[in-house]
Amino acid sequence: MPAASLCPPPGTPPTLPAPRRRGAWLLATLMLVASGHVPAASVIAERIDGAVHDVRLVRLAEGLEHPWSVAFLPDGRFLVSERPGRLALIDGQGHSRRVDGVPRVAARGQGGLLDLALHPEYGDGEHDWLYFSYARSGPGGTGTAVGRARLSGTRLADVEEIFAQERFSSPTHHYSGRLAWRQDGTLLLTIGDRGEGPRAQDGRDHAGSVIRLTESGGVPGDNPFVDDPRVDDAVYTLGNRNIQGLAVATDGSVWASEHGPRTGDEINRIEAGVNYGWPEVTLGRDYATNRPIGRDSAPGMRDPLYVFEGRFAPSGLAHVSSRPFAGWQDDLLAGGLRSQRLVRLTVEGDEVRRAEVLLDGQIGRIRDVRQGPEGLVYLLNDRPDGGLFRLEPAD
Repeated sequence: MPAASLCPPPGTPPTLPAPRRRGAWLLATLMLVASGHVPAASVIAERIDGAVHDVRLVRLAEGLEHPWSVAFLPDGRFLVSERPGRLALIDGQGHSRRVDGVPRVAARGQGGLLDLALHPEYGDGEHDWLYFSYARSGPGGTGTAVGRARLSGTRLADVEEIFAQERFSSPTHHYSGRLAWRQDGTLLLTIGDRGEGPRAQDGRDHAGSVIRLTESGGVPGDNPFVDDPRVDDAVYTLGNRNIQGLAVATDGSVWASEHGPRTGDEINRIEAGVNYGWPEVTLGRDYATNRPIGRDSAPGMRDPLYVFEGRFAPSGLAHVSSRPFAGWQDDLLAGGLRSQRLVRLTVEGDEVRRAEVLLDGQIGRIRDVRQGPEGLVYLLNDRPDGGLFRLEPAD
């Protein structure tokens, strides 16, 4: 399975050559333009008015089956995971080739090939690893796992699984599976509650948690519950229902967008050892009865930083540290599935001060949101015939 975000996330450690990689990516893009090989972008909207930036929306590629994650290679190409278990390599003209060697995935329900993330030092030869999350079959059903591999031409080589949740189960939803690198070089993996809410409060169960791993899949010695026999050593947070967006800011803080049940979708700051409450605390409602579930708040459990209006269904989250979008500096961009919206959230301290709708239905269900190495914003939509899109300043 591949799932690797081939561009270093915002907040890459200063010891890593991130600026050099961003420069190489931009240079590759400029060379494509100079040679006449301009990306075959089709304009979806020439200008969408915004409070700070007016934007232009273009489609870079299409024909992707339920695309889930996009990553940026140093040479200007894109890697896109498709949920049925395929990995697409897309060039600057929008042409797509299939990458061979992807491990078998459990492509049922919400399962399949999920997130992508490049090693923070990708490009130095030694650490050229593509990390990917996926649903796979095992004893008792399916579960969320992480693998890594090296990209050799149009094939994955040296494929290995480095982590799998310890308990597989029969439901085929709430795999979560987002990946993000912290500034300390550890890897975060989100695992949903698998549709079995009480598991999120069981510290020995990986379901409904954020997991923190070393680059090879081991457990860091300073994980928050290493000396607690009631909680598995790999667990970083508890009480998470189904995180579908994960981003690391330039100051090192970690942010997540998470599905509530019927309403109650959240933005949370992810911190070591915190219990985020699900299913005991939630502002969501029961699907069948529309009645409130649990309590609004409880001692020892963290309230959400922000709750979306209505049924937003978040997926994809990016932190902005961009020159082209300087007016959005340090904001969060959250994509929505059911809502089909892209929303800009301005966070000040522990409050979301402003929420601006940037897109509203123009590309349908938004699955992934990424800031590219050059500072533009890339999106994937969740469709049987999905596409890769770019948001750029209108002027």
